[in-house]
Amino acid sequence: MLSFVGLGLYDEHSITVEGAETLQSVDRAFAEFYTSHLVGADVEDVEEYHGIDIEVRDRPGVEQHPEPILDAAEEGHVAFLTAGDTMISTTHVDLRLRAHERGVDTEVIHAPTAESAASSLTGLQNYRFGKATTLPFGWAHGAEGVPQSVVDTVEDNRERGLHTLCYLDIKVDHPATEEDEYMTADHAAGLLAAHWDPDALGVVVARAGSPDPVVAADRLSALAERDFGDPLHLLVIPGDLHHVETDALRGLAGAPDELLPSED
Repeated sequence: MLSFVGLGLYDEHSITVEGAETLQSVDRAFAEFYTSHLVGADVEDVEEYHGIDIEVRDRPGVEQHPEPILDAAEEGHVAFLTAGDTMISTTHVDLRLRAHERGVDTEVIHAPTAESAASSLTGLQNYRFGKATTLPFGWAHGAEGVPQSVVDTVEDNRERGLHTLCYLDIKVDHPATEEDEYMTADHAAGLLAAHWDPDALGVVVARAGSPDPVVAADRLSALAERDFGDPLHLLVIPGDLHHVETDALRGLAGAPDELLPSED
């Protein structure tokens, strides 16, 4: 059996009860933290809290060389752990399909996601979100500014009246510093302000799932001048706003009235 277990949004406590109970029954546990990361806990915290040993795999160790995971799942009950919900990344879907090809049973134990948190914390209705996009570091995509694909996604959604969730780049083991690097919301807002529209309304969500999440709405150029603290951060570009969403952005995110639709 290969159990895909989401760890939730923030720390070792964010996992569901079902997920925690599953970890007590497995023979081995593997994890990856290159698609997302628990910024409120490290691997040792998770191991100590659940009383298990975790083998962390890098991207090649999951995508190109998953055999140790699959071999272990053929012999016993294995957990594969990720931050957030475990099936957001196609990497994990591929691993599940490989397990099925070997005749290994699988199960998915869900957890909160950045997408659901962005809707919940901002008050923007989840069914009014369009296609999401990821804003990469310039050095990572080999060009200055914002990739045209990101701009196209935002504009296509806005034409349809839909909100855009912008995931912000995470780089594990930066090639220069060998440390993890997280794009901040002020940096992301600055990129979009400089290369798209400085006056567009943006909504920052910082540290979703933590005891001190931050939600802030303003012009992209204004958000670029603020400090939102520790990661992880998200940036939402709203589309058309329902009156309840307008009230939510005003009351929950401090959106300036001049950036919101009038009540007329």
